[in-house]
Amino acid sequence: MSNEFETNSKQKSLQKQLASETKAKLQQGVVFHQKGDLTRAKIIYEEILKMQPEHFDSLHLLGVLAYQKADYQGSVDLINTAIKIYSKNPMFYYNKGLAHQALKQLEPAIRSFGKAIEFKPDYVDAHYNRGLTFVEVGQLSSAALDFRRVTELRPDYAEAFSNLGNAQKELHHLYEALKSYDKAIELDPNFLDAYYNRGLTYLELKEFEAAIESFNLAIKLEPNLAEAFCNRGLAYQEINQWEISIENFNRAIELRPNFAEAYSNRGLVLRQMKQLEASVRDFDQAIELRSNFAEAYSNRGLVLQELKQLEASIKSCDKAIQLEPKFAEAFCNRALALQGLKQLEASIENFNQAIKLNPKFSEAYSNRSISQKDLKLLDEAVESCDKAIELDPNSAEAHWNKSLVLLLSGDLNAGWELFEWRWKRDSFTSPKRDFSQPLWVGLESLKDKTILLHSEQGLGDTIQFSRYAKLVAELGARVILEVPKALVSLFETLEGVSELITKGTKLPVFDFHSPLLSLPLAFKTTETTIPSNDAYLHSQENKTSIWEKRLGKKTTPRVGIVWSSLSNFRNDSYRSLKLKEFLEALPKNGIEYICLQKEIKEGDKEALASAQGIRFFGNELKDFSETAALIENIDLVVSTCTSVPHLSGAMHKPTWLLLSCVPDWRWMLNRNDSPWYSSVKLYRQDDTRNWAGVLEKIKTDLEDLLSKKFF
Repeated sequence: MSNEFETNSKQKSLQKQLASETKAKLQQGVVFHQKGDLTRAKIIYEEILKMQPEHFDSLHLLGVLAYQKADYQGSVDLINTAIKIYSKNPMFYYNKGLAHQALKQLEPAIRSFGKAIEFKPDYVDAHYNRGLTFVEVGQLSSAALDFRRVTELRPDYAEAFSNLGNAQKELHHLYEALKSYDKAIELDPNFLDAYYNRGLTYLELKEFEAAIESFNLAIKLEPNLAEAFCNRGLAYQEINQWEISIENFNRAIELRPNFAEAYSNRGLVLRQMKQLEASVRDFDQAIELRSNFAEAYSNRGLVLQELKQLEASIKSCDKAIQLEPKFAEAFCNRALALQGLKQLEASIENFNQAIKLNPKFSEAYSNRSISQKDLKLLDEAVESCDKAIELDPNSAEAHWNKSLVLLLSGDLNAGWELFEWRWKRDSFTSPKRDFSQPLWVGLESLKDKTILLHSEQGLGDTIQFSRYAKLVAELGARVILEVPKALVSLFETLEGVSELITKGTKLPVFDFHSPLLSLPLAFKTTETTIPSNDAYLHSQENKTSIWEKRLGKKTTPRVGIVWSSLSNFRNDSYRSLKLKEFLEALPKNGIEYICLQKEIKEGDKEALASAQGIRFFGNELKDFSETAALIENIDLVVSTCTSVPHLSGAMHKPTWLLLSCVPDWRWMLNRNDSPWYSSVKLYRQDDTRNWAGVLEKIKTDLEDLLSKKFF
């Protein structure tokens, strides 16, 4: 018994001595490790393992050392061995998590950090790094929980607040994200990323001034941060400070010449500035820098569509969709190009696909309504507008598009109300007049008041709605009418006007104002209450006499003709004809044709020069009073949809109007007369959408009048 006891005592003594030596050796290795002498630290850890092969601390530290040398798999293997020997040290799991993280083995990293937290619930670094890993795998809610826990454990941890903000931002908890960024900045006033990401959050919230201020602070900290200039440019774009926006994109490109997003964003601003060719060049550059840039292809398609390069637009959108098959905006832009080509069924299919990909795509619903309207699917068009409005109650385009459908269908009462949304449209042709005097919409008494009626949109619109001046005057008002210079002399004959003002000159004192096209709303005009269906504009006798002499003795019927205009109206090509085809409607003998167009398109000049029996006066038509006097001397006006048939209709001159299949709203559908002008007869394209049938009918009717001597 005594011998056995002695042996055990010696073993315990030896083990104690070995443990003491190992501990000293380990401490020595740790000192070298902490000083960065990894080679000597490694030698010592390996010496310990020769003495004690299952020394888990040495295995763990060798794993840490392997991690520091970027041998991440070696690190995982060594720490795993340590864990098999001793499985309750949270640091082992934490460091193994870092190695998995470095290997992009994200799920194992999350499990390792979780195990560390299981053993040590207040393990700040484990929570923080697990949060970062959750972000990488897209588990943002879990990431936010980890970052939130870190901020509770360490309230002074600025990076944790910043990362919490990033997770909240991606989860669209935007106001919570702002609070987190603000806290990060409070803890570290020089925290560049927090300022920058706070700016991005304000951008998403459409708080553009705040976004600009946050980007300003980021740029102050890092004057060469191209991304901050680029996003500040986006914020300035949103508040329509386009020149400043361009300056920011320029600076971003200067700092980073291969910055594809900056070129693309600048292209969008140039589009808004109507510098369309320059916009296309920027999208081209963005695509050259990044050949798979689907958004740049899509936006280039939109600009090409506005340049009327519709086939090229479709190709550009096709490429965007090829690169990103679920790109709803690209389908929408391709649909717009197809719409421009009057491939309406195909355009609706593309709008439908955009909506399928993004059921909340208000703009796609609104634009689809245009194609549906042009296919005479009016109920469907209204439904599309209603859906767009449901998704975006502030969508001016959707309200405007619905107003046009309602007016076209003859529902004037509902149409006029929505027609007022025109002022909120970005692309509306007439700027809103912001007078200090109130807008009159039919509510206030005008007795003994002065009201300014002012023109908007085209010359034809001004002629058509000037008829309301008399009704306004009959309410006891003194009426001032402001119109473009070309109409001033003509409107001297307009009843109800006390004072006529040329647009752009100084205005006299007035109490109320109204745009001319808002007067139907003020008077609650319906189809049966449209005023002044007879002549309300007249030619001036002296000018009529001058033109009578200028034309000479009348020996045959005289027909005034108009086939096109130089209008910038988007769909002018669908309502205008080329002279060569228009001539098909005109009998060659027995009629003297008077061209009522002052300006001729370049492509029509040769046809006009070679045409027989057409008299052209060009610059002799100095304004519309001259045109009115000329019309007074002819028997009939045959015209496409321009300002001239408005004038001849307002003069109650017989007028034959050629209309596209789905014309401007004012001509409505399915009728050959107009409630606006009783002297106007409408000739409509059929559903084939070509002019041949219209021209043939015009020619037949002219020949019939000649044979019956109705002129």
